[in-house]
Amino acid sequence: MVSNNLTPGFRITTNQDEFDLYSVLSFLESSYWAKGITLERLSKAVENSLCFGVISPQGRQVGFARVISDKSTFAYLSDVYILQEYRGFGLSKLLLMNIFRHKDLQGLRRFMLSTLDAQGLYSKFGFTDLKEPKIHMEKSLLELEILNANESCSADL
Repeated sequence: MVSNNLTPGFRITTNQDEFDLYSVLSFLESSYWAKGITLERLSKAVENSLCFGVISPQGRQVGFARVISDKSTFAYLSDVYILQEYRGFGLSKLLLMNIFRHKDLQGLRRFMLSTLDAQGLYSKFGFTDLKEPKIHMEKSLLELEILNANESCSADL
């Protein structure tokens, strides 16, 4: 994994045995993109993704990222964070360098992500606005789950 002179002693790992899923859950369940995620859902997502943990010199997990990929043509970067008290030391750049240099993520045709507030960081790594947003679509199953839950609740009244 790539090291960084600004962050001596910090390391990036893909070894899921080293992840502190309770720490990851604590951050993600209050994030704007994964609000309310459960430990069960997070565990399944981690198990089925290529994940990266940022570990402090003291062994604390202070950051995380998850890549959903076929490892051949496409990848989606998700759940990226560095804990607030560890920001400003180059850890997000270290994390992203490790992700984009990972052997299983080379030669991809497309790497995508969604963000409300970190465009400046990701643009440094070559991300741009969608060139043709009209050709991209999405289906939010969470919205459907909420709608269905509300309908079943009102039907029981």
